[in-house]
Amino acid sequence: MASTETVSQTLRAELRRAADSPGTVAEDALVALSDGPMRERLEAAMRALATHRGRTSSTCPSDVARSVGGDRWRELMDDTRATARRLAAAGVVEITQRGSVVDPNDDWHGPIRIRIVG
Repeated sequence: MASTETVSQTLRAELRRAADSPGTVAEDALVALSDGPMRERLEAAMRALATHRGRTSSTCPSDVARSVGGDRWRELMDDTRATARRLAAAGVVEITQRGSVVDPNDDWHGPIRIRIVG
């Protein structure tokens, strides 16, 4: 199993590749890689990773947390899931569970995935 540091480095490399892409994905990736406020970085990382992976793929909340939090990623999981709820309620991303879209306002638990809308 890869170390947390290796996984974080891999995800940050994905954000750097997204930063070289055209459009808003690059802007989001640059914010995620910055030293700005954590809430902004989480939102930007979620949008950038979901966009970069495309509509037919998804990202895990832990990928988002690891990409900006490094070794402290576990501390960010509640905030990351709350970010997913906010972005899903705004129509930016979809939250899926076992392949089905879930309502961000419902009381769901367990593993989720996040994918870009559109």
